[in-house]
Amino acid sequence: MKKVLLAGAIALFGLSNAQIAKGTAYLSGSVGYSQQETNNGNNKVENFNVLPTVGYFVGTNLAVGVGVGYQTQKETNIATTQFGGATIVTTNEVKEPAFVVAPFVRKYWTLGDKLYIFGQLAVPMQFGKTEVENTTVTTTGSTTSIASTSTEAKYTQVGVTVKPGLDYFLNKNWSIEATIGEFGYNNYKPKDGDATNNYTFGLNLSSVTFGVKYVFAK
Repeated sequence: MKKVLLAGAIALFGLSNAQIAKGTAYLSGSVGYSQQETNNGNNKVENFNVLPTVGYFVGTNLAVGVGVGYQTQKETNIATTQFGGATIVTTNEVKEPAFVVAPFVRKYWTLGDKLYIFGQLAVPMQFGKTEVENTTVTTTGSTTSIASTSTEAKYTQVGVTVKPGLDYFLNKNWSIEATIGEFGYNNYKPKDGDATNNYTFGLNLSSVTFGVKYVFAK
């Protein structure tokens, strides 16, 4: 009877005995770019990130690793006003480039011969700066004047995140992985400024990420 129940559970949940062996190493990474424009292009937000990752299985289905990369966000806002006979165009541009280091530990559970579910605990760290530039162009008839100011402030951000995901092996060397949502916390601290704490909690399709992994199969 117990054997029948066990066989039924395996059939129901798709479990198998496939394991990822201790000593297996892999390389992966992600590259992303997004752009959002509103108000006829006068407001724009651009994001870019690249994060190569290396992992090593210290035990069966248990990996540790680190990602090292770069990310930046650029937000541009343009406003046009009329004052008397003058046209004033003000451009505010904020850039946040950062160096990223993200050590992690990842635990896999087998769903099938090629399909795994995993949970990943990471400690992402950012070391960056906020660059703000304001430019005002004033045009009166045939006369144009330009005034600009700029500031720069360094910041650090340290967090803890938990991400669930799926990993599907196309063959012994290549797999496709996806994470869905994120549960986490981060502390943002500008130089000479007050720290702020942020929390993330959710499983939603807008937080889905995909990646390709190369596995050095034993």
